[in-house]
Amino acid sequence: MEKNFQDFEERVVAINRVTKVVKGGRRFSFAALVVVGNKLGEVGFGSGKAGEVPEAIGKAGRSAKKSCYKVNLKENRTIPHEVIGSFGAAKVVMKPAAPGTGVIAGGAVRAVLESVGVKDILTKCVGTRNPHNAVRATLDGLRQLQLAVQKQQEA
Repeated sequence: MEKNFQDFEERVVAINRVTKVVKGGRRFSFAALVVVGNKLGEVGFGSGKAGEVPEAIGKAGRSAKKSCYKVNLKENRTIPHEVIGSFGAAKVVMKPAAPGTGVIAGGAVRAVLESVGVKDILTKCVGTRNPHNAVRATLDGLRQLQLAVQKQQEA
């Protein structure tokens, strides 16, 4: 199954300078967290580490494209029902919103939801706002939506 990644948009969520202390001093490298999506319900995330920022972003982008999956949206603008995604200490509460509300979300959660193509949603990040955990918690919530829609179709 070959996907066309030309229409996928990359969003850099976080870049972190990482230091390794060695005998001769400090070695610096960069870690990047990237979310990719086509704004039509497909999303993935990845992280990469390299000596230079563009290389780290490139690695993270390639990793994100490998982990893409489909999310079912209601009317291609919001989620079908309220859901709480969690990963580690991060919990992301997501509620569907009326047309015209916009994406009420911050930082990492906003990057994921806009990449998916959600236009109206209310969110609250509880516990920790660590970008890695917030992204994973948001994706966990979106996966729960996917499962709920599949169960409805089976019934």
